[in-house]
Amino acid sequence: MARAVRDTRLESRAARERLSPSGKPYYRTLDPGLHLGYRKPKAGAGRWVARLYIGDRNYVVVTIATADDLSTANGVDVLDFRQAQEEARRRRDGRANAIGAGGPYTVADAMSDYIKALEARGRRTADTGYRANSMILPDLGALPVINLTTERLRRWVVDLASKPPRKRTAPGAPQQYRVIADDAETVRRRRSTANRIVSILRAALTHAWREGKVPSDQAWRRVKLFENVNSARARYLTVAEGIRLINAAEPNFRNLVRAALETGCRYSELGRLRVADFNPDSGTLAIHASKTGKSRHVVLTAEGAAFFSELCAGRPDTALMLLRTNGETWGPSNQTAPINEACRCAGIVPPINFHCLRHTYASLSVMNGAPLHAVAKNLGHADTQMVERYYGHLAPTYIARVIRAAAPRFRTGLTDTSARGPQ
Repeated sequence: MARAVRDTRLESRAARERLSPSGKPYYRTLDPGLHLGYRKPKAGAGRWVARLYIGDRNYVVVTIATADDLSTANGVDVLDFRQAQEEARRRRDGRANAIGAGGPYTVADAMSDYIKALEARGRRTADTGYRANSMILPDLGALPVINLTTERLRRWVVDLASKPPRKRTAPGAPQQYRVIADDAETVRRRRSTANRIVSILRAALTHAWREGKVPSDQAWRRVKLFENVNSARARYLTVAEGIRLINAAEPNFRNLVRAALETGCRYSELGRLRVADFNPDSGTLAIHASKTGKSRHVVLTAEGAAFFSELCAGRPDTALMLLRTNGETWGPSNQTAPINEACRCAGIVPPINFHCLRHTYASLSVMNGAPLHAVAKNLGHADTQMVERYYGHLAPTYIARVIRAAAPRFRTGLTDTSARGPQ
């Protein structure tokens, strides 16, 4: 263990109390390139900080704990002078270990560790990995995390929001992009997409910080997301359009479409369903591996239960419930061409993507009076936040009923003594 240093200004409560409040910490050198600081506020307990040399005449300052000015040190979040020294050295050593012989700990390393942590918790990571490989790592992957600055990340976010959407491109070919308009709705969509990418990066970097791989999380904590860019509406089909789409789809894809409209399940969830997942006694469908890694039971209508009963009749419990025409499973992007063709045949313009079927299930359920919490549970959301954001405006509410009953009617060109107005 390294020798504890002495400093009469900092090592006791009484000595620190005599110091003048200052925005700049009172520093004490612990080792070459490492300083322990005490930031004295105007009121309340002070804070211990560590200043670490990161090369090229640059330092990073990390707040490590509260000083034991007003409460007894507990060795965790309230530290005395000796404990603060030990913590400062631990942060310095954690950074050195992260750099190590294999080179600096990069953004790519942080993303890899984060994805492994998600997989260990049973979370599905295909979408996270795709977004990281396509939108994060090309620009930031080689950068050491410790060298990231708020300004560098802010520039990256602005550039990210200005890029057009990517087109599917053959492996090895230059990436192709869609030509898009320069209107307000397009800007909103690009900023909304940028927010989702930034959230993934921040989660990965914060995981690295919590694991002690980097000494501070301040650089990305200061990066703000774009505001007011989440769409409050999601496109959905009417019942008549849904029926047309089912009838227009080829037989095996028709089953997939019908299953989505009856359950609101995600495409990936439907592709993993097995015959044993349907319980005809309770009229439910078991989803064992969702996007969040949590299982749930989807409650079916009588019509939905009848559909799944017919789909599963006479088949072994271990058989996949929904298969393609060639007998293979529904894998990534296998639904794109069939949904486009079904939309063309059904006259649905503009064509929808498969995820719109999930929106259709939720939207029609809410408009029929289903409580938001019930819809959220069937969809697999942890709470009603997402359902309220996208479908709350469709729910029949007390305010809507009162306004529609009491608001004035203007029947232009008609003589109507019952029209409401000031009395």
